[in-house]
Order: sequence, then C-alpha cells, then structure tokens
Amino acid sequence: MSERKHVLLRIDPAVHDALVRWADDELRSVNAQVEMLLRRALTDAGRMPRAAGPLPRRGRPPGQD
Repeated sequence: MSERKHVLLRIDPAVHDALVRWADDELRSVNAQVEMLLRRALTDAGRMPRAAGPLPRRGRPPGQD
C-alpha cells in the first residue's frame, strides 16, 4: 500500500466534539471515523476510486496462541 496522506482539517469545534463522541461510540479514533465517513460518502456518490485500498486494520495485532 502506498504512503498515507496527511490532511489538515479545520472544522467547527461543535462538529469536532460530535465526531469525537461518535468515534468513541464505535471504538474508533476521530481520524478513522472521518476516513470511514469520507469513504461512505464517496461510495454513495459513485466516486470511490477503484484503486483505493481497504481501510487499514487498526488496533492490536491478533495474539499468537
């Protein structure tokens, strides 16, 4: 997978607070929540690029037994 891009996003503090609460509810970081929402919007609009890779796996790696 290619290197991930960095984006500076300026949003209203109330919108950020709502994103934090939503991300917490779904056990995601705010960054992961924003990416998930952008991907959903691109897919719904028929604009998701075919070359886009899957969301990166987040969290702890699976334990070895």
